[in-house]
Amino acid sequence: MNASEPTERLFSYGTLQEEAVQLSTFGRRLQGAPDSLIGYKIQMIPIHDQHFIATSGASHHRNLDFTGNKTDVVEGYVFAITKRELEQADAYEPKDYKRVQARLRSGLNAWIYLSDLET
Repeated sequence: MNASEPTERLFSYGTLQEEAVQLSTFGRRLQGAPDSLIGYKIQMIPIHDQHFIATSGASHHRNLDFTGNKTDVVEGYVFAITKRELEQADAYEPKDYKRVQARLRSGLNAWIYLSDLET
């Protein structure tokens, strides 16, 4: 398998949907499709990672809050990326965020990022 072939799925509900962030993080515009995450809602949280604040331009960012309620839905995009790009996404995200697998409305499994801190 070619190392540049997409092998991972990444669901973005925030800044990774922005072209400028994609270009600075991955060196390319990502190809994706609309999808959604059921059982979560968005909450705004303060970011303490100064590098992330400088890159994104904001001190508060969207975070996923698991509710388990099927009426709570977060809209976003699912992107096909390489393992190397997944590592680049890990480096981009704030230090307080962790990456976990989740099932999207489409039935696809994808990586999502959410804060590891209690808010």
